[in-house]
Amino acid sequence: MDISSLKEGTKKEKVDVSGVVARKEETRTVNLRAGGTAKVAKVLLKDSSGQIALVLWNEDIDRVSENSLVAVSNGYVTNWKGELQLNVGKFRKFTVDGN
Repeated sequence: MDISSLKEGTKKEKVDVSGVVARKEETRTVNLRAGGTAKVAKVLLKDSSGQIALVLWNEDIDRVSENSLVAVSNGYVTNWKGELQLNVGKFRKFTVDGN
C-alpha cells in the first residue's frame, strides 16, 4: 500500500506500508491513562507517493534512525490534532532494515 493512499478512519482496517525514515523527532516521556509512563517518538516515513508521521513507542524507538527502511504490517491510521499518523498496532509486525 502506498503512503498516499492512507486515509483517516483506517483504524479498523489494518494497513501494510513501508518507507524510509526521513526524520526522527526527539523522544518524549508521557503519562499513561492507565498509570505509569512510556516513551514515544514520531518519525517521518516517506515513500515515492508521499509521507506520513509514524508513531513509535518504547523499544521500537531505538530500532530506527534516519534512512532506515521500515515496514509496518497490521498498522492503523488515526488523526491526531489534524495530522494523519500511522500507528504500530498491538498485533503487528514491525521490521527495520539498515540504518
